[in-house]
Amino acid sequence: MSEYTLPNDHTLMILDDDAPLRIRLGRALEQRGFDVRTCETVFEAKREVRDNPPAFAVLDMRLEDGNGLDVIEQLHEARPDSKMVMLTGYGNLATAVSAVKRGAVDYLAKPADADDVCKALLAERGETPEPPENPMSADRVRWEHIQRVYELCGKNVSETARRLNMHRRTLQRILAKRAPR
Repeated sequence: MSEYTLPNDHTLMILDDDAPLRIRLGRALEQRGFDVRTCETVFEAKREVRDNPPAFAVLDMRLEDGNGLDVIEQLHEARPDSKMVMLTGYGNLATAVSAVKRGAVDYLAKPADADDVCKALLAERGETPEPPENPMSADRVRWEHIQRVYELCGKNVSETARRLNMHRRTLQRILAKRAPR
């Protein structure tokens, strides 16, 4: 039995190309009472939105075949009352603002806890959910930012170091380490 009070239509679409995360989050949200459908690609998600728009959606920002922001727009057009949360391992303020402007109710960094996702999805419009129980540490946020810039620079260490205004060897040491918790 779920501790959450769900509306009559509790259909939920999860769009994420990370299969273990998608499956684990899908199971956790099913246990909380949602009727979960999962998609791996933007193409699959857009087809799902066209054929049967869900009441709720959890969307990854960056995918192999596009961007979760495109799905927000289509879902918002197909079902204006839907509530969407963006998930991403590449957190930054500009994309958070863009996601909210396009219709998302919240923006959570991966790995997001299922309870935090539920709180965000079920919060009343205009009400902000409570902060996450286990937010990313400042070290993890820094590491995520460095990884994002590194990816955007085509994994070019010298260019990444220049853009981050850091010594190349310092960057190499950071990249060689595991992600902090």
